[in-house]
Amino acid sequence: MIQLAWADGADRTIGLPAYETAGAAGADVRANLTDQVTVTLDVGARALIPTGLRMAIPAGFEVQIRPRSGLALKHGISMVNAPGTIDSDYRGPVGVILINHGDAPFDVTHGMRIAQMVMAPVTKAEFAMTDELDNTARGAAGFGSTGI
Repeated sequence: MIQLAWADGADRTIGLPAYETAGAAGADVRANLTDQVTVTLDVGARALIPTGLRMAIPAGFEVQIRPRSGLALKHGISMVNAPGTIDSDYRGPVGVILINHGDAPFDVTHGMRIAQMVMAPVTKAEFAMTDELDNTARGAAGFGSTGI
């Protein structure tokens, strides 16, 4: 369970994150704009859009913030750091860094569904230095080496 709290100054009347269909993996989150002022993203511009939420995520989990596919397809709106990660020990306000890759300015309005959040388990790695790595058929080939 993710516990939610309102950030200072948030409009408490807009919707909480919600799964829009029974099979949805991500819960949509909404823009919670101060004084309900519209934010216009010019072509190529980016902005931190507040959600008005703070959250307590259980230890051993993260919340991933991901772009909404409809905004990406129809308007070229995505996230600079997709997916964004909210760590289980963070308690501050949650914002979404949107970017306009489209061909026209885009208005982000108060209450608009701007991203989706997915709760995911976290596996911590152990790190150890070595002088040699094992060989694989691929080796060091990367950046398109497996074809298109």
